[in-house]
Amino acid sequence: MKFSLIINVLTILLLIIAAFMLIPAGIALYYGETASLWAFIIPILILLPFAALSYFSTQKKRDKTLSPRDGFLLVTLAWVSASALGAFPFYLSGAIPAYTDAYFETMSGFTTTGASILTAIEGLPYSILFWRSLTHWLGGMGIVVLTVAVFPLLGIGGMQLLKAEAPGPSVDKITPKITQTAKILWLIYLGLTVIETLLLTAGGMNLFDSLTHTFGTMATGGFSVKNASVGHYDSAWVDWVITTFMILAGMNFILYFKLLTGKIRDILVDTEMKAYLTIFLAASVAITFSLVNNGVYQSFNEGLRYAAFQVASILTTTGYATTDFDLWPAFAKIVLFLMMFIGGSAGSTGGGIKVVRIVTLFKLAGRELKRFIHPRGVFHLRLNHQVLRNDIISVITGFVFLYMVALLATTVVVAFGGYDILTSFSTALVTVGNIGPGFSRVGPTMNYAFFQGWIKWFLSFAMLLGRLEIYTVLVVLTPWFWKKN
Repeated sequence: MKFSLIINVLTILLLIIAAFMLIPAGIALYYGETASLWAFIIPILILLPFAALSYFSTQKKRDKTLSPRDGFLLVTLAWVSASALGAFPFYLSGAIPAYTDAYFETMSGFTTTGASILTAIEGLPYSILFWRSLTHWLGGMGIVVLTVAVFPLLGIGGMQLLKAEAPGPSVDKITPKITQTAKILWLIYLGLTVIETLLLTAGGMNLFDSLTHTFGTMATGGFSVKNASVGHYDSAWVDWVITTFMILAGMNFILYFKLLTGKIRDILVDTEMKAYLTIFLAASVAITFSLVNNGVYQSFNEGLRYAAFQVASILTTTGYATTDFDLWPAFAKIVLFLMMFIGGSAGSTGGGIKVVRIVTLFKLAGRELKRFIHPRGVFHLRLNHQVLRNDIISVITGFVFLYMVALLATTVVVAFGGYDILTSFSTALVTVGNIGPGFSRVGPTMNYAFFQGWIKWFLSFAMLLGRLEIYTVLVVLTPWFWKKN
């Protein structure tokens, strides 16, 4: 284990986080928010001497190639340490008086969960609200992916780091150099961010609200600067723009690179994309008919507007809301409940199990049914017209099993705190799945402030577990991970 290299990269990561803190510090200065300004400056001033000492004391190590074990440990520590540092502005400014709550809020931000302990959002300083949303944007494409993008300056290999962090079952290189891949992904992410911000501004939002809601949309995070979330604006334009970009953010970002390079055929045959869009459309139409049939909305167009928004929000694990869907008819809530088990596409900023894994499991079940009929037959699983290797199938089935175990374990822990079954399971589903709002006491108009401190720490771990795709965190906690080869 290359601890010196791990410390070196962690130092770089924290310095990047500190650099981004200067943006809300500037906002605090502009609006005259003195307490908030120092809440950003103090952590930076404390970090700098420790970062300098750590960086220069480990910089001279010759071996700068990360092993898989180094990558797993580094990525896990990256999210823990980034959240620890990012919590200080909330805590020092007094916006969130308890550090436990501040850490929960920050972990929720960086993991793009969107679960909040705040009860009065609109009364907070602009700088704090901006930082809260910015944690989403940084965590969305991955703080570590951003770090990988600057690795050429440091002479550090980053493929293992990207593999350990990036969402989805696999990471594809879109260029021969992994650092170039990271840069391209971030440029696409930035480009979509700019476009959505402009469209929201054109719809009547001010620049501050447009930016913060774009951060939450592109990161599929869900932190809003309004108590009523996106429903505050009561605008069809805003709803449809955010719905569209939630769907775009939940797609594999590799597809955008293929689009830019003219590889349209590769996009059209992408199995996951077709399944993802089919699920979205089918769920949206089904819920629309339910809402109109039960008199919740009077017209199909109005019902579709609210249904499509909420399906996109839950499917992509964004967590925005335009209405209290916990009051919808049972059928509509069941469909949304099913969406919580699916999630976005591999290689997207969305959480959850991921569409490609769901598709693979359905294909696997179909193959086994065929084997009952033709015991001697040889059947292959295919995605995008390519045969899936058995080791990939094993990883996917293992992941889904561990995901379910994580859900059950989190449900038991929350229930141990004295909460009802629906609240407990819903909390587990939306924290491990990085969704944010759920049902019952953690519904779209509720928050997580009522939980005991120890449960908030456990839920912070659950959010990290889901964001880093289960394996990354669990492998670090196994005893054989720490045994010398």
